[in-house]
Amino acid sequence: MNKTGEYQFTIIVPVFNEEGNISHLEKAFADYLPKASRKACVLFVNDGSRDGSLDALKRICETNEAFFYISFVKNCGLSAAIKAGFDYVDSPLVGYMDADLQTTPEDFNLLLKDIDSYSAVIGIRSRRNDSLGKRLQSKIANSFRRAMTHDGATDTGCPLKVFHSDAAKRIPMFKGMHRFFPALILLQDGGSYKEVPVRHFPRTAGVSKFSLWNRLLGPLNDCFAYRWMKPRYINYKVGENNIR
Repeated sequence: MNKTGEYQFTIIVPVFNEEGNISHLEKAFADYLPKASRKACVLFVNDGSRDGSLDALKRICETNEAFFYISFVKNCGLSAAIKAGFDYVDSPLVGYMDADLQTTPEDFNLLLKDIDSYSAVIGIRSRRNDSLGKRLQSKIANSFRRAMTHDGATDTGCPLKVFHSDAAKRIPMFKGMHRFFPALILLQDGGSYKEVPVRHFPRTAGVSKFSLWNRLLGPLNDCFAYRWMKPRYINYKVGENNIR
């Protein structure tokens, strides 16, 4: 039995070399879960960390009954970690946030307020606590993405999102596609999303995994992959069956 099926909402947290943040994550989620507006659990996805992250995850999962983990054999990247989370989740709702705690799990309650009316609810970082260079790169990438995809999304880089699990599992995942979740949700028959402002904090531990390539140049290149995929995306509805 998949233990996440005992919950209404599973939060995916991709982890790559975040040993210094694991204890902070434990406290943040231990504080949030009793206050979550839906019965919630956490699924950590260890993305082939080369530090002590996996051992630290095992420790906190042993002492917190609503904490679970899966661990990759080798590093596969953020999109793969999120996809694995989508694949393994058995709760009706799924969300994700980064392990750097620049967003807080408490703000999931803001997103969950509207999830019954949309396929996904997406956070927007308000008063973003990043350097001017990072903010400028993100602004350029977001502007180009909107022009290419017409998704209307303000801030796809915000690592705080909630989906209906059935919609999340239908998202076609390739490397870099996590930046296009609003556009990919809109491809689905009846797909919709809402944006909600959330808080943003400075990183206090660990090291950013993003560079000029994966914050700006990579997303620009991935826009062309999305444009190729958009007219080829498959939608269907089954009218009748005798399977069930």
